Amino acid sequence: MITLRETKKRITQEPKYWEIHFANFLDDFRRHKSIRAIAEPLELDDRKLDALLASTAEALCDEAGLTPPAWLSGVPECEQPYFVGEIERLKAISIVESPVRFRIRKIFVLENFLSRV
Repeated sequence: MITLRETKKRITQEPKYWEIHFANFLDDFRRHKSIRAIAEPLELDDRKLDALLASTAEALCDEAGLTPPAWLSGVPECEQPYFVGEIERLKAISIVESPVRFRIRKIFVLENFLSRV
């Protein structure tokens, strides 16, 4: 089972491949639906990445009908709005479509951000 903490470590070590590590975590969490994957708190040292991962974990818990671990609520929002796609023409639609678990931490994504083919 891939943990959120392990995912953060992989993303930090290989930022060029962050989307692959992120997708691997999504797939693994959906396969196992185990709260153990997100039970261990992250070391909060990267505001944007920590907020993105915490919001993702909460959204996945919502999707799976699991109660998110309490430590996730202590992960702070981004200092500035963070548009994950970084494509200027998609910013307005990201503001509208971004799921609430992301918006509360000033993260803006398209509604299909957590979708996998």
